[in-house]
Amino acid sequence: MKKVMVAMSGGVDSSAALVMLKDKYDVVGVTLKLHDGEYECAGQKTCCSLRDIDDARQVASRFDIMHYVFNMKEQFREKVINNFISSYERGMTPNPCIDCNRFIKFEALLGRARELGCDYISTGHYARIEYDENRGRWLLKKAISDGGSNDKDQSYVLYDLTQDQLAHTLFPLGTMKKSEVRAFAEENGLVNAHKSDSQDICFVPDGDYAGFIRRETGREYPAGNVTDSSGTVYGRHEGLINYTIGQRKGLGIAFGKPMYVIGKNTAENTLTVGGPEELLCRTLTASDMNWIAFEKPDQSFRCCAKTRYRMAEQPCTVYPKADGSVSVDFDEPQRAITPGQRVVFYDGDIVVGGGVIQ
Repeated sequence: MKKVMVAMSGGVDSSAALVMLKDKYDVVGVTLKLHDGEYECAGQKTCCSLRDIDDARQVASRFDIMHYVFNMKEQFREKVINNFISSYERGMTPNPCIDCNRFIKFEALLGRARELGCDYISTGHYARIEYDENRGRWLLKKAISDGGSNDKDQSYVLYDLTQDQLAHTLFPLGTMKKSEVRAFAEENGLVNAHKSDSQDICFVPDGDYAGFIRRETGREYPAGNVTDSSGTVYGRHEGLINYTIGQRKGLGIAFGKPMYVIGKNTAENTLTVGGPEELLCRTLTASDMNWIAFEKPDQSFRCCAKTRYRMAEQPCTVYPKADGSVSVDFDEPQRAITPGQRVVFYDGDIVVGGGVIQ
């Protein structure tokens, strides 16, 4: 019987995944200790709390499954927190959950799993993995339910998985609705069957990203001018780390009309604002690409793309560049394309690949 290491966050999804796999595989449960936070936000503790570890341990114990806690705080700080901070300092808006998936939940965890003789790792993500004989490649696909779309699909945050990781990962929830997972958990007596989902970034549960960065770095970020695209100065900002593209509230200036952040210039320490029409853009450039459906593109191709997790895919044309980056032309203008976020490409329910918006 092959052996699977299930990453258990303490939530219902990963716990249900463990129980679903236990009769087909030799299963071991693992909870990752990523930081020292014992935070609580809106009455809901974020991941890595003692409660999460205890919930995961109770689920494993109920079925006589071994459960371990792996300390990955050092890797998490190096690969996720430090990148989060440096990205904001460069004027970008990062997605630390994708970095956590890339470097911790799949790269580092798979390495530890292999050391313990495991054939696979598994998580509670809503997505599917299939091997395509014609392509000779493992494919990442959207989650489905009842043969149709699934509003819990998490393929966007998994676009960075490699062929090796896809070949050694199991997603047992890929064809289930959240309600079905909760019902399964309740039927099996799981303590977290009705536990709320984690909210916000786990290491910034109050959502105060700028405050977190200041506390971590000990640095102050200087005020600067707020201008429009023509250079007219409207007032002062309180440090560029406090703002992101598309932001309207919290600018601290009475414009007399709706105005949004449309740009950040770290070299000149200026924040550029404009009307809603100035948030629209047809093109972007992305780098640090990961391709799943093929090795790499050798010519332009048509597909659909998302530039944020919660948005509908939009038709576009992707043009590969000699340096490995791509330029993307959308058929229709897109709102608030943000450097540091990810663009992920889809061909139907197949994740083609993706990269970091520059």
